[in-house]
Amino acid sequence: MHRGVYFDAWFPRQHCYHPSLPPRRLRMIDDLEDYRATVLVWASMGGGSLSLPYLEQEAFGPVDARSRFYGFVNDSEFVAACHERGIKVLGIVFEAQGWEFPVELTEEEDAVLAINELRGAGRRGWMGLREFSANRYPKLWKPVEHYFPGGLVNSDGEPVTDLIEECVARDIHGEPCHAHWVECPDREHQCFYMDRNNPVWREYLKAVIRIQIDAGVDGIQLDEAELPMGAFQYGACFCKDCMKGFRAHLQRLPEADPALDGVDLETFHYGEWLLAQGHDFKTGRESTPLFGEYYAFQCLSIKKYFAELAGYARDHARSRGREIIVSGNFFNCEPMYLALADDVDLVITEMRNTTYRQPEWYRYVAAFAGDKDVVVVENPYGGVVPELIGLLGEGKGYDLFRLSLYEAAAMGVNMSVPYGSWMGSVIEDSFSAPHGLAVEIQDFLAGHEGLFARRTANEVAVVFSVASTRELIGKADVSDNTANARDESVVVPYRVVTGTLSESAVPYDVVIWADGVTAPDRADGSGLLRYSTVILPDVFALTEGQAAAVRRYLAAGGTVVVTDRVADALSRHDNVRTARHDVLGELLPHGRQVETPAPVAANLHRLAGGSYALHLVNYDYDRSEDAVRVRTGVPLRVRLPESRPHATAVASDGTRTPLEVTQEDGVHVVRVDTLGVYTIVVFHDGEPA
Repeated sequence: MHRGVYFDAWFPRQHCYHPSLPPRRLRMIDDLEDYRATVLVWASMGGGSLSLPYLEQEAFGPVDARSRFYGFVNDSEFVAACHERGIKVLGIVFEAQGWEFPVELTEEEDAVLAINELRGAGRRGWMGLREFSANRYPKLWKPVEHYFPGGLVNSDGEPVTDLIEECVARDIHGEPCHAHWVECPDREHQCFYMDRNNPVWREYLKAVIRIQIDAGVDGIQLDEAELPMGAFQYGACFCKDCMKGFRAHLQRLPEADPALDGVDLETFHYGEWLLAQGHDFKTGRESTPLFGEYYAFQCLSIKKYFAELAGYARDHARSRGREIIVSGNFFNCEPMYLALADDVDLVITEMRNTTYRQPEWYRYVAAFAGDKDVVVVENPYGGVVPELIGLLGEGKGYDLFRLSLYEAAAMGVNMSVPYGSWMGSVIEDSFSAPHGLAVEIQDFLAGHEGLFARRTANEVAVVFSVASTRELIGKADVSDNTANARDESVVVPYRVVTGTLSESAVPYDVVIWADGVTAPDRADGSGLLRYSTVILPDVFALTEGQAAAVRRYLAAGGTVVVTDRVADALSRHDNVRTARHDVLGELLPHGRQVETPAPVAANLHRLAGGSYALHLVNYDYDRSEDAVRVRTGVPLRVRLPESRPHATAVASDGTRTPLEVTQEDGVHVVRVDTLGVYTIVVFHDGEPA
């Protein structure tokens, strides 16, 4: 498992300004080594969405003597220094962002006196993608032709001299969209929401990737990987290339939608057609005519063009004699990202809502990633991060922070250490953990790698059906990404079931079934056979492959539990049980695999040497004491696939305590002397990992 660091390294008590990250210092690498870091995400050379010359300055630019005095280096030097410590650095490609900044220049326009934070010096102007593509500053920046000798030409065969005007995402009225989540409201700068469906923008992004790889990065991280589907929240995208692509998509369909009777698909413009019928693509968007096909078209597009950029990055690195990591920001790992997972080596996710207790979300993400490593970063919008920062600043909340990292590890993924990480565009601060606290946690995780495994021994599987669940989750999570609010009045049975299991210390796996259209259906009946119970919460839509997988599982004697709506194929079988989605006893006809009175989440890792590691996360936080209550003499009953005569409790302070094991009808019974924030109980044959 990777140990990631969310390495924006933005300054405290100041805005987290995209796209350019602050200059790096050698001293930072000492901290990263202390954190036992293996990979840095959102880490380096983000300035490409301002201009390519600006990016080259980040990567290779000269560093003055005064800055050298304190160990400042350019980004290529920083990457090389990280390599000496065995730390991988990912270059960040802000795909959706197209920036324009206010600037103050000398009269000759041969030097920048101020940019973004102005000081009333020199000639006022603007500096960004527009000026770069128009060769506005010949004394400051290399011309566009240096990077694109043939110039940039759009899909209509026209030369491009304004990258923003050409490549911006547009709403149904043709107005350009802004990436509001990164624009600081008290600054003049502007960030336009760009569209990867435009071939010009893809060529520009490839130039960004070339520069980053030539500067030595270990990998490329494609931020905003769902581009332009994130623009749905702004009623977009209706740019010319999205409209061309959707028209071609409709023409390829074997049967035309009845809504298009009498429509000439050679000239069809989706936006104009919707406006004529009174739709704005904002109000009731999911019920807008042809929305399902438009969604499918965009899912296919993001798969195609994400793969194009990922393949280009790998090919360019190989032309330099190197292999690199490719990743992307998969945000909340919504189903739209499933088809992209094949194209990455590492799954990076920026969780939509960061809370103090979310084991069910981590179990979903572990399923999404499959056999690939996951690095998770927190999100400042719609969660607890601002509160946690305040507590940590007062010397409080240490156990809450411990829980956030240990919970992720227990549930099968890596929660990164924040190092000047993003606090949004409004709060003037960044997030860094207290150094000693981060070192304590990371030392434990690094020192006990043998107790973690992707494969579990959990008896219960919960199916997440994309086709059955998409609409409800869309309604529950309808707010934009500057709020990330959730409508709790919308009941999503899958979420209720996994929440009910997690709150009762039931270890389980998630099995994701794609719809076969926006992502391939890979349902595998053999994959279900190891579970005693498979729960289908509100799974009413099955592909042929999924129905076959369930039939095979049932024929082998497995038990299926269904809740809410049920697929017809499952309604008449002796081994299918019906349950309410919030009643634990009904969801578990074979009883609980783990029983304990402690308020914990549990996950049972199947270790490589044949041992089993039961990870227990203790949520019994006392706010008045600002600490997790330490439980003593905690009884624990665990059903394992095989008998193991010995057990050892490993506490998060590294203490190992042998436990006496008794067995009752195949259940292993132990008593844990002390249960703190995080404890791993290892069942073994006498040689604990």
